[in-house]
Amino acid sequence: MSFERGFPVSEFETRVQKAQGMMRDAKMDALLFMTEREFTYFSGFQSNFWQSPTRPWFLIIPAQGKPIAVIPSIGENALLLSWIDDVRIWASPNPQDEGISLLADTLKGLANNRVGVPMGAETHMRMPANDVEMLRSSLGAVQMVDATDIVRSLRMVKSEREIAKHKHICGLVSDAYETIGARVRAGMSEREILAAHRLDVLARGADTVPYIVATAGVDGTDDAIRFPNDRPLNVGDVLFIDTGAEIDGYYCDFDRNFAIGRASDATKRAYDLAYRATDTGIAAVRPGVRACDVWQAMADVLASGGAQGGGVGRMGHGVGLHNTEWPSLMATDRTVLQDGMILAIEPGYDFAPGKMMLHEENVIVRADGAELISRRAPRDIPIL
Repeated sequence: MSFERGFPVSEFETRVQKAQGMMRDAKMDALLFMTEREFTYFSGFQSNFWQSPTRPWFLIIPAQGKPIAVIPSIGENALLLSWIDDVRIWASPNPQDEGISLLADTLKGLANNRVGVPMGAETHMRMPANDVEMLRSSLGAVQMVDATDIVRSLRMVKSEREIAKHKHICGLVSDAYETIGARVRAGMSEREILAAHRLDVLARGADTVPYIVATAGVDGTDDAIRFPNDRPLNVGDVLFIDTGAEIDGYYCDFDRNFAIGRASDATKRAYDLAYRATDTGIAAVRPGVRACDVWQAMADVLASGGAQGGGVGRMGHGVGLHNTEWPSLMATDRTVLQDGMILAIEPGYDFAPGKMMLHEENVIVRADGAELISRRAPRDIPIL
């Protein structure tokens, strides 16, 4: 399957121009980013060097023109391979002044009043708290204000080029799930299964599989996030696998359930209810509908089957440059869905003490409803 990496410069220009329009509306003179995903989103630059916490990286979107990078000197040559050409460097590590004076001088040359920085939910500042205070002090009369809404609005709605990357990684992982019976059997441990599944997804072309879970228990697992253990799986166990794989920066995030040898009636009923809730959630997705409305549609199905409390706290989320992004499909999120969003539809519930059932699929919000981009799970729980 062919896959086109990267984006034309026009893609980044469009993103920057949209951000600049939102900045003007919010009366911001510049935007400041310091996390990997925003850096990638506006520059196209990707590197494993982000795994090191030693050196901060800064990207500035001015009121007009191209982004400006303020980065450690070690990254200059690599970043100049991107479309960014204004790259300002300092020698790092330098704990006494880790680029703060250079960053402050650059910002003061661009901003008279307000610099936008993402400060809200699902954001963070990738710099020491002491350096944040140093930067605030160095900026003088220039205020740092919250720009979360700008980033959120831009990243929630994907271009067709971004969507193509999501479709590709969803296809790779769907293929891996459909052939898992060739790699999994009774007697293997969760750890062995997870390793085999990760290697298979990588062999099919994924760049990384940073989020992966494999848990199992008799008739159903009790956990959807823990690390795997070394207990051999037995006949009657239910295996839950959740995969957040990535290609060219873009993620999929969906899970599957499998029974080892046989499935109990209780397991089959739980699988059926979660499956029907997933179908209902997918059917509820369309532009103009709120995230909480999709949640409610799934919660109603679960409640009709005896689930208490509408399942887990949220039953889905956005997917993008992270495997979980805005919005959250939950009772309190009133985000209006828009054409081009990528969503994980994820209903789940505890059907017995210590036993849960969770289903998940990935869809695109389209004008005429949801376009499924993960391959739909089997209607009945697969028996391995």
